Amino acid sequence: MPESLRSKLLRWRFNFFPALWGTGARITYIADDFREVRIKLPLNWRTRNYVGSIYGGSMYAAVDPFYMVMLIRNLGPAYVVWDRRATIHFKNPGRSTLYARFVLGESELEAIKAELAGKHSLERTYHIELTDAQGTAHASVDKVIYIAKKKPKGEAR
Repeated sequence: MPESLRSKLLRWRFNFFPALWGTGARITYIADDFREVRIKLPLNWRTRNYVGSIYGGSMYAAVDPFYMVMLIRNLGPAYVVWDRRATIHFKNPGRSTLYARFVLGESELEAIKAELAGKHSLERTYHIELTDAQGTAHASVDKVIYIAKKKPKGEAR
């Protein structure tokens, strides 16, 4: 799906948001329906660590918010979405620009809604690979996201 003017403006705003800007990463694409996001994390003076590769904290921070934000935007205000935990595995030193792609399919959204029809909350794990231009993985991140239906106002759980 191509970017719309609206998603391009949103991408621009995200890229200047201090928390994302500080990671050194840049969003390169946001689908208009917010079901796909792509980022790049260059090796430069801001992301380089003591040994000359991309700092692990930049790698994690670059991929941190996206599945949570994508789920919030796609599920809507009737749901609560939080980051629960994450695990990062470093595979190779990042000595060039790294890329990540986040995709949220319709079947995933339907599965979440169906599962929440029978219970209050759930956790989903999303796997992200940070790869170089040749496709070599340099780090993998597993993000666990908590999702719950909001209770109606005045209703106790």
